[in-house]
Amino acid sequence: MDMTRALSIADLQRAARRRLPPGIYGYVHGGSEDQASVRANRAAYAGWRFLPRPLVNVAQRRQAVTLFGREYASPLGISPMGVAGLCGYEGDLALARAARAANVPFVLSAASTTPLERVAEVYPEMWYQGYLPARTEVVAPLLRRVAAAGVQVLVVTVDVPIASARENELRNGFSIPLRLSPRLVWGGLSHPRWLAGTCLRTLLRRGMPHFENFTAERGGPIVTAAKGDHRAGRAAMTWDEIAWIRERWHGRLLVKGVLRAEDAVRAHALGLDGVFVSNHGGRQLDGAVAALDALPAIAAAVPGLTVLLDGGVRRGTDVLKALALGARAAFIGRPAMYGLAAGGTEGVAHALSLLAREIDVDLALLGCPDVRGLGPQYLCRGGEPAAHCRKTEIEEMP
Repeated sequence: MDMTRALSIADLQRAARRRLPPGIYGYVHGGSEDQASVRANRAAYAGWRFLPRPLVNVAQRRQAVTLFGREYASPLGISPMGVAGLCGYEGDLALARAARAANVPFVLSAASTTPLERVAEVYPEMWYQGYLPARTEVVAPLLRRVAAAGVQVLVVTVDVPIASARENELRNGFSIPLRLSPRLVWGGLSHPRWLAGTCLRTLLRRGMPHFENFTAERGGPIVTAAKGDHRAGRAAMTWDEIAWIRERWHGRLLVKGVLRAEDAVRAHALGLDGVFVSNHGGRQLDGAVAALDALPAIAAAVPGLTVLLDGGVRRGTDVLKALALGARAAFIGRPAMYGLAAGGTEGVAHALSLLAREIDVDLALLGCPDVRGLGPQYLCRGGEPAAHCRKTEIEEMP
């Protein structure tokens, strides 16, 4: 695809839908059950309006942020996403290369199909996200492996005790592990560019992909059940295990999937370095509160903690709203996968550049030359008079 023709993330989404078999596109694009949480994530951004400031010198603008002692070029990051190799050839590496080139964080998913050591060679400062069981005999060797690869930031996802019901995937013949259903096979055959450029290229050059990073050992191939069961033990995970990990992990430690302020407070008390405010992109509990709606209370409760957000980000204005409500950075999932499907590394880079360009323009139009100056004073609840917002809502926020 000619990336110059994609003027927005929505354009990349349409390109991904054309390129991918329906089952794989449905996996990327969809959510769980009735997909109410997916819609809520997007609707939450529309619930806020900007209060721009005119006659501010915005000739020079800055969107760099510092996370865990490192300066990044934009308040953006790429969230962990499983089996990215289904969207593009060596998808994990493509995501990592694009993120490194853009100088933004990249979080490698445990459900990835490229060994984390190989991804770390491409982006040595990558972060690793784990789906961890309440089994120290499994977690301990994984921590050693991740540390040996040079990873400094560990993200533990805590909102997936068991797999959710994703009916749209089942209707399209898609599942993880992959089952070669007639619908899935036909979807591949009817999309020859994907079949040749991603599927066959992967099989010929790399062989059948395996789950490489759930544990310290290589997992099973993606078309069969994983060795043991990578979900086993997650339902028993508690804060006690997080405390156990904190004692043994000497890098930065975050939990992902926090929607309650009291959980962020507990994470802070245990010595964690940050939290991801997230409902898993609407892919787990359907009907969960939108990440952006949960953000202000969490940010207010833990002012000393790094608060990150993912879920529903599609525009630079979405990023600015998240930062104004207390996030240090906003992470993207689906937009990066759309770019990967549309154009590999170049497509992911284009998704990041689109958002960074929008952030730059939006900062100027908002009258805020530096993202570090963003705050609730730039926002008003949709449908409310600006003066009313300023008195009743805005002043009560941190």
